[in-house]
Amino acid sequence: MSQNSSSPAQRRESELSDVPRQRAALEALAVNAYGDGAISEVIRPAAILPEVAARRVLAELALRDVRAGGVWLADPCSWRRYASPWTDPDDPDGRSPMIGSMQIAYGTPTRYEITIYRATISQAAAAHGWTVTRLCDEAIGFGGLDLATCPRANLRPPPRPFRLR
Repeated sequence: MSQNSSSPAQRRESELSDVPRQRAALEALAVNAYGDGAISEVIRPAAILPEVAARRVLAELALRDVRAGGVWLADPCSWRRYASPWTDPDDPDGRSPMIGSMQIAYGTPTRYEITIYRATISQAAAAHGWTVTRLCDEAIGFGGLDLATCPRANLRPPPRPFRLR
């Protein structure tokens, strides 16, 4: 049985020293995905797609899948908009440039609703007239809504701190 000579405090310090390196790796990933000038906005309060609109949006995004001649790629965490359809679904080099993405959460605040909480567009897309609002409006427009009229999350003040009397 081998013994680890470092104390829990030393191990914790070592883990904390890796945080800047991990953060830099995540930032490098974002730069590679969007370029060095992506425009990202947090949607405050978060936009909430009601059940009927959410179903319509999901159906339309599936019909407009980038791998099947469309320009959208939807997964459980994000919806991504591309400039044109992919030429080959299995060829990552044949992909068109990404216009932007929307970070979403299914099933919140209620089971069949979708929450949109962040949207990002690339610098190149912004140079071609794209905005975060335009990106969001295109996607949620499939459900008959736009970002300005979409229902919003109910922001409540935080609870009062617990105090012993």
